[in-house]
Amino acid sequence: MFALRAPPYPDSRFVIDEFKPAYSRISRKELDSRVRSAMRELEDCCACPRNCHVNRLRDEARVCNVGRHAIVSSAFAHFGEEDCLRGYSGSGTIFFGMCNLRCVFCQNWDISQRKSGEVCDADRLADYMLALQERGCHNINFVTPEHVAPQLVEAIAKAVPRGLRLPIVYNTSAYDAIASLKLMDGLVDVYMPDFKFWCRGSARAYAKAKDYPERAREAIREMHRQVGNLRFGRDGLARRGLLVRYLVMPGQLDEAKAIFHWLAEALSVDTYVNIMDQYRPAYKVGRVEKYDAIDRRPTSRELAAARELAREAGLWRFDERW
Repeated sequence: MFALRAPPYPDSRFVIDEFKPAYSRISRKELDSRVRSAMRELEDCCACPRNCHVNRLRDEARVCNVGRHAIVSSAFAHFGEEDCLRGYSGSGTIFFGMCNLRCVFCQNWDISQRKSGEVCDADRLADYMLALQERGCHNINFVTPEHVAPQLVEAIAKAVPRGLRLPIVYNTSAYDAIASLKLMDGLVDVYMPDFKFWCRGSARAYAKAKDYPERAREAIREMHRQVGNLRFGRDGLARRGLLVRYLVMPGQLDEAKAIFHWLAEALSVDTYVNIMDQYRPAYKVGRVEKYDAIDRRPTSRELAAARELAREAGLWRFDERW
């Protein structure tokens, strides 16, 4: 059994007494307009920074290998997310198949790099959302949504009139197009991006996307503009705002330092950060010699140093699970 904690910060700036999902304030007319805009984005696809310019409405696909409809790999109540998301009934995660990155260390490579799962139209996605709500989950958590953001707009527009009332979490690598994020403005309550790399060389070598650092900074800045710093209900659950994940990788403390300083200076020292210790060699790491530099777990000293670097940057709001 997972118990909820009191809000981590009694400061009233970070507490929401009365909460309604962002989408509850959007009219039916505006939702319909968002769907039309989303479909135009699919017609000449620039849904993510890969800018493939294929017509996904005709089921064409390129980098992400996903055409007209999203692929769902799993949908369940997840108890492995941050405390403020999982609560006592779990976060209602919907894992989307395929990905617009090619991370050589991906622990979910079997679904991010291989096409498996159920092809779901908007009505089916709405079914999943409402089933997770019925299950008692605290939120709807879209995992790896970057390449299917237009389809999510379409699905939310289906789910809202059918009774959806949970906050929506957008759980992303941060390799997102600004146009897609603007489609999500007013639909998403909690943005939860990774910030993987600061240096283009690392991004090119390990994610096959040399522009990742620039695109991530643009995306995270836009997310923060939309929802601000993370705020909680009196029950300790996240209600609205930005939660940034940073995965500590071996030998990358200089990049961690740069990322933490950027978060504090470009966004806010009040940015909520989860400094994660879950990295382990996976997928191509350990099998391909050129990735030997990251073929180990981060040391306890590196993990402690990463947190200290965040404090030195002025950040102070952390997930406290380790």
